[in-house]
Amino acid sequence: MHQEHAPLVTDAVENVAELADRVLDSPTMRAVSFAEFGSAPAITELPVPQPGSGEVLVRVQASSINGFDLGVLGGFLQGVYEYEFPVVLGKDFAGVVAGVGEGVTRVNEGDQVFGVVIRPTLGQGAFSEYAVVSEQHGIARRPTQLDHTRAGALGLAGTAALNAVDAVSPQRGETILISGATGGVGSYAIQLAAARGATVIATARPGAEAAFVTGLGATWTVDPDHLVAQVKAIAPSGVDSALHLAGDGDSIAELLPAGGRLASTRHYEPTRSTLVATDIMADPTPETLSRLAAEVIEGRLRVPLAKAYPLTEAASALTDFTTGTVGKLAITI
Repeated sequence: MHQEHAPLVTDAVENVAELADRVLDSPTMRAVSFAEFGSAPAITELPVPQPGSGEVLVRVQASSINGFDLGVLGGFLQGVYEYEFPVVLGKDFAGVVAGVGEGVTRVNEGDQVFGVVIRPTLGQGAFSEYAVVSEQHGIARRPTQLDHTRAGALGLAGTAALNAVDAVSPQRGETILISGATGGVGSYAIQLAAARGATVIATARPGAEAAFVTGLGATWTVDPDHLVAQVKAIAPSGVDSALHLAGDGDSIAELLPAGGRLASTRHYEPTRSTLVATDIMADPTPETLSRLAAEVIEGRLRVPLAKAYPLTEAASALTDFTTGTVGKLAITI
């Protein structure tokens, strides 16, 4: 196993009896939540959620920061999701199954799992000691070779990257532009596209950002402030495909020839009918999550962890995320 794959935090192994005792003896849990729109996130004591039919209670060991968390905190998802205050932040999770609801058959108490909190409303999240998730979607068993800190930073961004790369299907010898390459989704997408033999052009500013993306497999870097001119200098006839993870969609579409493939996580719809465009919503099925874990274990995908924060410093991690830190910011619980 490569050195960069070494666990940041040693996995704590807890047996089922200990987990059950903690739930019974500690009816409350620590969580990072906010009480109303406009309020700051803070450590709070909340009741331990209980799994309903088809649901799984997870003792969370790790999570990570995603752009989705900022959208939730800023209230930008009003009208898309119902907010059930207090809202606990955090989509990614890795942990241990502490209990199961009626009818659950895919996982058992004591199983090591990871994934994405998928719920119809915003309320329960993974920046907490416990979280309830559906058995059917957003959860997979965590292989022992994948430590919980890396697993907790893999689910949402890794799924979005894999869905986007699958949508444009880069082939060996083709050129793919990844705009927003230094973010969590972009850092996974670079590796997935390069592994398929594509030549990756990644947006990154000179210096640390450029070194980061080339270290992940990008062949070329372009400054996002000079995107069109620099990409045309590299690929005068245009790129075969592009991922729009950040930046101006029209500028990216301009760099694709007729028949070019574009995948966007920003809900961008090109005006040119000659492009093959796909709107990407991360779909963390158990199969997709297991596929990502296998990519990591087999050395084809690295979880680019920049820093790990304890749960008590999650608010600081959110602030640091807004500064444009490259790599994933993990939360350990």
